[in-house]
Amino acid sequence: MSEESRERFAAEAREDHPDLALLCLLMGFEVDLEAESGHLDAALAPAWGALERLASVVRAALRESPPDDAAETAALLAGALAGSADLRGGPGVYKRLESSLLHEVLRRGRGLPITVSTVWITVGRMVGLPVHGVALPGHFVVGVGDPEGDHVLVDAFRGGQILSLADTRALVAEAGYRLTPDLLRPAEPQDIVLRTLANIRNWAAARPEHARTQLWATQLSLLLPRHPAQLRLERAELLVKTGHFVEGAAQMEEYATILDAFDPDSAKRVRQEAKAARFRLN
Repeated sequence: MSEESRERFAAEAREDHPDLALLCLLMGFEVDLEAESGHLDAALAPAWGALERLASVVRAALRESPPDDAAETAALLAGALAGSADLRGGPGVYKRLESSLLHEVLRRGRGLPITVSTVWITVGRMVGLPVHGVALPGHFVVGVGDPEGDHVLVDAFRGGQILSLADTRALVAEAGYRLTPDLLRPAEPQDIVLRTLANIRNWAAARPEHARTQLWATQLSLLLPRHPAQLRLERAELLVKTGHFVEGAAQMEEYATILDAFDPDSAKRVRQEAKAARFRLN
């Protein structure tokens, strides 16, 4: 099933305005979502239904008490999503792969900062509210309102807490950074997806028995229009680790050819890795 879902993922990622939720939901076919050929949307229907139910809660709140500014809009969303729907982070979420998978976060109501924020962004779009992602180092948050005007930052992971400037500086400082305007720019959907996949890769890299999970997360990352070139070598090494020696060695050699122009020493090392991978066939 992953071949069909990956084709859909690659096509959506190259749209001018890709659907963030769809890209994240398609990751589920790498894990446990199944669909008959040509019926991806049917398999995704429960997740879309969960998003629509959350949007309905927000619409009801908007009818009852229309907000006057960004802070009131953020408070309304927090009441609906973190309050009524109990969507937030929680103990142990960083230890679970499910915390990075949108369909599982919608089912369990718990996720990482970036996946919980993805729900906020998606529901905001569904109901016509201005919600965008903000990729702070070490902790993803959402912005509510006009990023060039009246807006607030919200920690969706912590129940929709509105962040003051001091709070934001402290969050960034925890990751070893100083708060600068460029860190507050709205995150593009493809960049949010790349960071989500990086979380999955890092989770799997710390658990060698999950090398296949790291491999699919790397493969999906390479389908995005912007990605680190180093991921090509990571994919090749993971292919070898998972027993695909010939394919992994061939990709190492291709990457070494790229390195020849600016890092011949690294190119030599990669070719040695490729040679070692081919020896493992014997």
